[in-house]
Amino acid sequence: MMEAESDLEPRVGPIPKGEPYFHPYHHPAAGWGAAKSVTKFLLDEGTLIDGPRAIMKMNHENGGFDCPGCAWPDDTKGLKLDICENGIKHVTWELTHKRANREMFARHTVSEMHEWSDFKLEDQGRLTEPMVYDAATDHYVPISWHDAFELVGRHLRNLENPNQASYYTSGRLGNEATFLYQLMARELGTNNLPDCSNMCHEASGRALTAALGTGKGTVDLKDWEATDALFILGVNVASNAPRMLTSLTEAFDRGAQVVHINPFIEAGATKAIIPHDFLDMATFHATRTSTLDLQVRIGGDMALLRGMAKAVLEQAKTDPKAIDSQFINRHTVGFDEYRALCESTSWEELERQSGLSRADILKAARIYGDADRSIISWCLGVTQHEHGVDTVREIVNLLLLRGNLGREGAGPSPVRGHSNVQGNRTCGIDHRPEPEFLDRLAEVCEINPPRDHGLDTIGTLQAMNRGDVKVFIGMGGNFALAVPDSPFSYEALRNCDLTVQVSTKLNRSHVVHGKEALILPCLARTDKDHQRGGVQSTSVEDSMSMVHLSVGMKRPASKHLLSEPAIISGMARAALPASPTPWEWYIEDYDRIRDTMSEVLDGFEDFNRRVRLPLGFRIKQPARELIFFTPSGKAEFSSAKLADVVPPPGMLALGTMRSHDQWNTTIYSDNDRYRGIKNLRELVFMNEDDMRERGISEFDPVNIVATAKDGSHRYLDGYLAIPYDMPRGCAAGYMPEMNVLIALCDYSTQSDQPLMKHVKVHITAAT
Repeated sequence: MMEAESDLEPRVGPIPKGEPYFHPYHHPAAGWGAAKSVTKFLLDEGTLIDGPRAIMKMNHENGGFDCPGCAWPDDTKGLKLDICENGIKHVTWELTHKRANREMFARHTVSEMHEWSDFKLEDQGRLTEPMVYDAATDHYVPISWHDAFELVGRHLRNLENPNQASYYTSGRLGNEATFLYQLMARELGTNNLPDCSNMCHEASGRALTAALGTGKGTVDLKDWEATDALFILGVNVASNAPRMLTSLTEAFDRGAQVVHINPFIEAGATKAIIPHDFLDMATFHATRTSTLDLQVRIGGDMALLRGMAKAVLEQAKTDPKAIDSQFINRHTVGFDEYRALCESTSWEELERQSGLSRADILKAARIYGDADRSIISWCLGVTQHEHGVDTVREIVNLLLLRGNLGREGAGPSPVRGHSNVQGNRTCGIDHRPEPEFLDRLAEVCEINPPRDHGLDTIGTLQAMNRGDVKVFIGMGGNFALAVPDSPFSYEALRNCDLTVQVSTKLNRSHVVHGKEALILPCLARTDKDHQRGGVQSTSVEDSMSMVHLSVGMKRPASKHLLSEPAIISGMARAALPASPTPWEWYIEDYDRIRDTMSEVLDGFEDFNRRVRLPLGFRIKQPARELIFFTPSGKAEFSSAKLADVVPPPGMLALGTMRSHDQWNTTIYSDNDRYRGIKNLRELVFMNEDDMRERGISEFDPVNIVATAKDGSHRYLDGYLAIPYDMPRGCAAGYMPEMNVLIALCDYSTQSDQPLMKHVKVHITAAT
């Protein structure tokens, strides 16, 4: 087994041009494959000292720092190695000794760097000082912080109206910086606050708010430890939330049922060896992570869920205990309409839309019906569809049928992909803010925040293209690479008068820039943040609403770096010279920011004390207490029409995804260990029968044509076809390369999210 895993070991560092390789992966997730991958990564990045130190500090209370990768909650049982392969890679990527300094920028024009791969851009290392684009020489050149802030301030002050600027955030921003950022934008007069949630979990928030009155899940990690059945939809656990593997193996060991629902049977949905289980590592003992795997067609989750509900309701006709009538009568509305909808939906249609047999749907329904307590968890495979909101509401419908809400071991559990993406929204990054939040912000901070809705990600791109947004500021992330319709989005960014990117490393968003452009380098999560009041901590919120502190562990990569709160403060003071907000005072001691947050944000009362408790504190979820801030005051069943997700004849439904050796837009290598791929990213996974029907064999080059809602087409030529175990009519490939296929008009009318998991394509053999 070790030889086979080593054969598929991902390379890091400069990527050699090798022959494309594919061999299906059948080994356990994590285990020795992950351990060897991490060791090689530490060696290649030259972090054999800092890396192990970071591993012992990551996700620890009392002076540790929060992993900048996924948002999975920290272990509640005192685990000393609550880490994973991708988290270590993410941290090591920050700890690198490579530097993108002024000498590097002097050697290369921006036009030259634009031709580099995304790997090569980030592989230049940590940014070291502020840089400004010089159009005359096509170089980035150094600029002082004072002059950089004044450039931002001048552009913002000279706008005809404040809505000509847009302020983007990724999930890497801590809560304190998030609060200051939205305060700056709203004091300037706009709610143009797009964020990565607009592309990922917007559908979850809107659906849960409509059904339960809260935009978050209701369960915590202790519920995962107590549940009888886990249903995991649309997530590649081993790559996207690897620490979840611990919860899955523990659930299996105690006899809980674990059902994975995904077009692919991913490595994390079969078996795993958890690296901190030393006996299992020593004996190569793998634990199963599922009791049932269902390969639903792309977009077919809603049909499966409705089929499960139909089966439960049919059983209730002879067994009244199959549903929780008391819970339904006391705490919900809309049940009769939903029951009638399920009864009127035929099994034939459910089979057609889900891509599963009636027998398979009944297997899942039986597991659900037999479990006293169930959790349903989901990620982007559910949300990035036209009907993502309806599907999440169908999840809630199914939970309500058996009273799986407001009690231990039961409820909805969205898997947020990026550390603190949920905290961003909690702390005010929302282009559609609630009036009550704005009222408190106005009272406490003595500003007059705008009341009109602002622009989200899609709206920002459209406005930039029209010339209506002239200034774009990005706090973290890699906006240019993350968004859909790459050529359109690149032109939109270039159309801006000023683009500002606050970053730790060089990336695509720095070389696709406005007429004027700034790169403002910030501290990373692992860096110590020294301010006048001493070393500062920041807080983050995980995907289960736990808020805790994070403290950096090492000397910053450069003496010229500033923290994100300090950068925001500098921009705000330059743009708002007469502002009553005490920007500089806030930066001296982040406790002062938290004191203000405690007055503005629901659930943050006594913030500074509670966040210093062991493991922090959990934001109260009203729906968990069966308190529903919905129009009816109860949990609301939905009765949405079943979506038609079957592709037209000759077409396939294509979903974009990450490789294993990748985190969001950061690509560590051209390999994907858990899918058996080496030396290849320009590929498309296809069902073997779909390939045969088109005269396509393994590694044949193919042409991909995507058809947008408006009838326009987008193309990728010469991608290599890989036969893979997936339903007919489905295909998949890697983002960000395939983002070019997603037209900007291809977004959900329910959530405004880009349809990154449901692109309609024709695939033909290249001629």
